[in-house]
This record gives sequence, structure tokens and C-alpha cells, in this order.
Amino acid sequence: MLRATVIRAVWASRKLPDLPSGAFLEVEVADTGSRIVAFDTLGCGVGEQVLVVQGAVAAAQFPAPPPPIDALLIGSIDPPAAENATG
Repeated sequence: MLRATVIRAVWASRKLPDLPSGAFLEVEVADTGSRIVAFDTLGCGVGEQVLVVQGAVAAAQFPAPPPPIDALLIGSIDPPAAENATG
């Protein structure tokens, strides 16, 4: 599992009909600076900290036959409690 930050949406006007509903997002992996495109079904936004899985486990989250997805956002990381405090 990778921790990453959403950088931008990646628009694909044409895509395979087998893909489930969702969006492609470019994310920057924490501590490496590398960027990958991940599939998002959660509705995450730019600047959001996320958790990403890759490989067969990403595609296995969908009904058979698995779609051709290599990276999937599986969670949105909440800021620490101190940052959530309202006062």
C-alpha cells in the first residue's frame, strides 16, 4: 500500500467500456516523488492525502472479470485530530 497526494485529474474522453464508474487521478507517492495514475471510485480531490494499492489486488476489488486497473485509491487519509479541532 502506498501513501500519496492527489495532484490532478487525468481526463480520458475515450476509455474501455469494461471500466467501472470512477475517475483517473494523478497522484504523487509520499517519500519518493514518483507519480502514477490511479483509479478513483471514492471522489477524492486535488491535494487530498490517499492510500493506493497496486497490481492484482487493485483489480480484484471489482466483480469478475476484473477490469484492467493497476492502481486503485482505497482510502482518504484524515488529517491528525489536532488539525480537525475547531477550537
